[in-house]
Amino acid sequence: MKKRWTASLFVVLLLGGLVTACFGQAPKSTADIAVVVNPDTPVTDMNLAEVRKVFLGERQYWSSKMPVILLVRAPIARERDVVLRKIYQMSESQFKQFWVAKIFRSEAVSAPKIVYSSDMTNQLLLAVPGSIGFMDAKTVAPGLKIVKIEGRSPGEAGYPLR
Repeated sequence: MKKRWTASLFVVLLLGGLVTACFGQAPKSTADIAVVVNPDTPVTDMNLAEVRKVFLGERQYWSSKMPVILLVRAPIARERDVVLRKIYQMSESQFKQFWVAKIFRSEAVSAPKIVYSSDMTNQLLLAVPGSIGFMDAKTVAPGLKIVKIEGRSPGEAGYPLR
């Protein structure tokens, strides 16, 4: 019986370590959150309402041949908290319910693609035409296009995503 408890405790600690490794507790940044797109995406400046429309899946194409591919950070990321609050205006549970309902009503084929790090976001944004995501402005890879929001770039006074 004692061996069973020891083995169970080991499994719990191992899983906890894996979760921590996947969703690491990096120091919290206070940098602005940049909305970033693939360099071929035909957009450079959007207002907050347009960004919201894109992230809600209401705009599904940039042009007739380029679909919008949403990349959203996994839960626990500071960027996700900011975007849920400022763009989606939803809690985590409301966000999940929103996408389940949207898929159930056949208004979307799938929920946004989940990314687990800024590196992963950078790689996917560089590789996938039409992709849009968000990340700490300090971690945006060279070659990606940062979208101005309300005519302002991250770091400028009045930038809305912080």
